[in-house]
Amino acid sequence: MENAHRRKKQPGIVRRALLDHAARLVVEEGLAAVTVQAVSDAAGVTKGGFMHHFPSKQALITAVFEDLLGQIDRDLDARMAGDPEPWGSFTRAYVEAVLDMVPRGDGGPLAALSLSWLTDAGLRTLWADWFAERLRRHDATDGAVSLAVVRLAADGLWLSDLAGIAVADCNALRRHLVEATRPA
Repeated sequence: MENAHRRKKQPGIVRRALLDHAARLVVEEGLAAVTVQAVSDAAGVTKGGFMHHFPSKQALITAVFEDLLGQIDRDLDARMAGDPEPWGSFTRAYVEAVLDMVPRGDGGPLAALSLSWLTDAGLRTLWADWFAERLRRHDATDGAVSLAVVRLAADGLWLSDLAGIAVADCNALRRHLVEATRPA
């Protein structure tokens, strides 16, 4: 590790490194592997440097999850921007984003992060609030019950893959779900 007293202070870079290393640890070793010491060591900062950016491990985990939601948001927005049909555009983007995490059989690189909300009430609240806001924002185009069914089916497909339940033809299911988002 560089001598922290001689290194030029770059708080944005240090914070990003802490977030990235924590996310990597969650993905590679699980949520339990994220400790102040492990993340500090991986990012090459002292525990004091860690605490300057995050007052606790939980604050770091929350920040990592918020960062994940920001990535998902940007991905959904980009997908929607390229969709010429407004009706169902959020649901199509959601289906594609969720199913793009399926192919590796482990839920994709964000699986461990996105599953962490199942065991943490605070993260569940963040997820629920984030998702509810997206649904409010896109209610005019994606408020139909039929589109909710499609989103839930995509979630189920992703969870089935994560659980190791074989799906005969994921591509056919994807096409079917996307087609179900089109106006009748």
